[in-house]
Amino acid sequence: MFKKIGVFLEMIKIEHTLFALPFAFMGAILGSVVVHGHLPSWAQIGWVLLAMFGARSAAFGLNRMIDQVIDKKNPRTAGRAIPAGLLKTAEVTLFTVICFILLFWAAFELSPLAVKLLPIAVFMLVFYSYTKRFTWLCHLVLGLTIALAPLGGWVAVTNSIDWVAFLFYLTVAFWTAGFDVIYAIQDMEFDKNEGLYSIPARFGIHQSLKIARYFHILTAVGFIILFFTTELSWWYFAGMIISYIILFYEHYILSPDDMSKLQTSFFTMNSVLSIAVFVFTLIDLVVQFH
Repeated sequence: MFKKIGVFLEMIKIEHTLFALPFAFMGAILGSVVVHGHLPSWAQIGWVLLAMFGARSAAFGLNRMIDQVIDKKNPRTAGRAIPAGLLKTAEVTLFTVICFILLFWAAFELSPLAVKLLPIAVFMLVFYSYTKRFTWLCHLVLGLTIALAPLGGWVAVTNSIDWVAFLFYLTVAFWTAGFDVIYAIQDMEFDKNEGLYSIPARFGIHQSLKIARYFHILTAVGFIILFFTTELSWWYFAGMIISYIILFYEHYILSPDDMSKLQTSFFTMNSVLSIAVFVFTLIDLVVQFH
């Protein structure tokens, strides 16, 4: 049983929760402060956590089922649970259904608007896995999908969406798209050979790294606009400066001639960034409202 649980956790890349979960919590606390003038309750945070677990786990389950034929051909992904025979498609299907039930349950406990937006969220979770079959804009679609985490956190505690929430949504979307372009470089040749679409397969390493930088410049702009248009103050500003340093370093350690630090750039740097921005935002708002 424990071995099977480990296989499921590996399949959904539980460690990648460090990307989206901090921003989901940030969306919840920032939205509650902007709209209601106070921090969210612990119950709301708990339901946001459950919704996040359900959404991202369902997304990974869907992606692994939809991409299982492609994954089996790709040496990098051939060891994933389904192509390696560690999990059956029926098992992953059941797991995905359960995760969607958890998402729906959490949404019903949080806000009416969250429930109304569920069809859009489900569509995005399903749609993304097909996009690399027909467009190199798949990285932006992934960004818009993962950025539903902070937007969902905002909607969950406020039952509303305003331009600040949408700004935060786009900021996280471009951040995600940028690091996904970097991640996709390792599959560039495979994508070309299989007729799959990605920015690296379409434009090559040199231009892909430039495009990733442009996306992250937009992220940096989004963070600074948040500072000037919300209740956020100097604690958040300190976290934002740290995020800028991380983004700079993430690109500094990569070059078309040396991609040996790709995993550090993709996973380590972005995990630290999301946690840092969230922690400094939390400190900022707790100091102000307690």
